[in-house]
Amino acid sequence: MTRPITLFTGQWADMPLEKLAQKAASWGYDGLELACWGDHLVVERAAGDTDYCKKQLAILENNNLKLFSISNHLAGQLICDLNNDCRSDAFAPSDCAGNPEKKRQWAIENMKKAAQAAKNLGIKVVNGFTGSSIWHLLYSFPPVPEDMIEQGFTQFADLWGPILDVFDECGVKFALEVHPTEIAFDILTAKRTLNAVENRPTFGFNFDPSHLYWQMVNPVCFLKEFSCRIFHVHMKDAALQLNGRTGILSSHLNFGHTDRGWDFRSLGHGNINFEEIIRTLNQIGYNGPLSVEWEDCGMDREFGAAESCKFMKKMDFKASTVAFDVAFDA
Repeated sequence: MTRPITLFTGQWADMPLEKLAQKAASWGYDGLELACWGDHLVVERAAGDTDYCKKQLAILENNNLKLFSISNHLAGQLICDLNNDCRSDAFAPSDCAGNPEKKRQWAIENMKKAAQAAKNLGIKVVNGFTGSSIWHLLYSFPPVPEDMIEQGFTQFADLWGPILDVFDECGVKFALEVHPTEIAFDILTAKRTLNAVENRPTFGFNFDPSHLYWQMVNPVCFLKEFSCRIFHVHMKDAALQLNGRTGILSSHLNFGHTDRGWDFRSLGHGNINFEEIIRTLNQIGYNGPLSVEWEDCGMDREFGAAESCKFMKKMDFKASTVAFDVAFDA
């Protein structure tokens, strides 16, 4: 095995960290990627209380688990989103509910604190979302003037610039999970996002093939395009379920519905070619964690998490250090 196999705890936030750490260790994981919700990591505490950080790390250490990154997706979503309906009210403190700008300002400060929390925890990467003020303009009708799109990227750069300054000060990198509803959701928008922040070294990507695959973007192409910007990797599978009646826009149907045009799957149960992803990670020299983000509405999550760990440990392989035909010269 060349890389640690970790479990992202976002889908397990209903379970106390101590209980989840015990389970993850029994399933064979090498570490956890702590979500900044539930009791897994409270950003405000971790940013200012090193004893709290030691306590959370001890929970992992007691189960022979390591920490390589934290993820602050929910706060990140509020930074650039319009925040003008109730869907994201639960992402921020209750006194922010119904107030778009109050949610945004809380999220900006919380993301800055995430950088300090990572520093206090002794790690170098915070994963997350950015949100987007222009995602709702995806289909250009009524026609969308180009300057409206440009304003969205400009707003993103203006809001995230001061946040990234704090990341610089802390020696921590931010890894955007390229994803629909974010400022970057495919290769072209990811390039435009990097340009918007003038290619700051602090800003890169949390690669997750599942969000690219169902859009029919080749995940391997993404890795090759941004080989120097892959700060973290999520492992998640997906399946297209197009039957002539369904489409990739999902028909307003929730995950798990049999009529959806695509859905997430537990590792090895979808259509993503993980062998090619591992080969490409070897080629670009990525040696960080492979973090299982488990999502599959059709499978028991504990069965799926245990099986996914075994799948990744079998799938991950080292790059060769010699040519296969060198022995012919012996």
